[in-house]
Amino acid sequence: MGDIGGQAVIEGVMMRSGDFYTVAVRSPDNDIVFKKENIRKLPKPLKMPLIRGIVALVQALSIGIRALLYSAEASGHEEEKPSSLSLFFTVFLAFVIGIGLFLLLPLYSTKLLGILFYSINDSSLVFNLVDGVIRVAVFLIYIVSITMSSDIRRVFQYHGAEHKVVHAFESGAELTIENADKYSTLHPRCGTSFLIIVMMLSILIFSLIPKDWLFVEKLLSRVALIPVIAGLSYEFIKISSKSMNNPFIRAVAMPGLWLQKLTTGAPSHDQIEVAITALKEVLDIDIQSRKKGESEVSVIG
Repeated sequence: MGDIGGQAVIEGVMMRSGDFYTVAVRSPDNDIVFKKENIRKLPKPLKMPLIRGIVALVQALSIGIRALLYSAEASGHEEEKPSSLSLFFTVFLAFVIGIGLFLLLPLYSTKLLGILFYSINDSSLVFNLVDGVIRVAVFLIYIVSITMSSDIRRVFQYHGAEHKVVHAFESGAELTIENADKYSTLHPRCGTSFLIIVMMLSILIFSLIPKDWLFVEKLLSRVALIPVIAGLSYEFIKISSKSMNNPFIRAVAMPGLWLQKLTTGAPSHDQIEVAITALKEVLDIDIQSRKKGESEVSVIG
């Protein structure tokens, strides 16, 4: 049995095990509805170290969007599915905004600070350290801002429920509401931790970009290096999830765990019940259908 992955969605939780995932959602009638889907198997070349991290990120994005669309419809938040064209433009716009907020804005702000403080431009490492600090600050402001929405806070509660249930499963405890509620809402394999590792690693990787390059060249090179950083971050998350007793690994992973205190909330028993349903259903289909072979590590939501 491979590692369990997951994601909080609207009024529900998505759980993934092996080549399958299940989305369980609390319907307007207070029932738990769910759907199961299989995941296309990847050829061996795409499972190589570093490459598998990039592929896993793209795959997680695709599954996450489908899970969100289903949860919006099943929970009554969306009356009809968006068209493929509108969905494409929504994802594209989100990508452009992400590049603007987390790459363009920090880079340009650092450039302006370099005009005021010459020492920033003297060293690529210092330049990228400042750039990285601004990037993290923008990310924290973004997280704090979205927590002001009551709908997002509920999603974060389901995020906490997902982590509690995964912890219970990984500890070998019976999957009951009472057992799961005893566990932490923080998990080292969380996507929030993944993002922090990406930001920390980007400081080192971006410092390799020559400081005398033009602004546009620096920006485009950062965009081009995203897959490399994602691949390396995935490998670290894979190692750290099983090596938290290592002082160095734990020290690097701690910022991600601290940040999860913002992106997870204390769930109700009803929310934990939904997460348990999602996990039980995906385990059931995986046990029936899985074949021999090593499963990939999944980043949980």
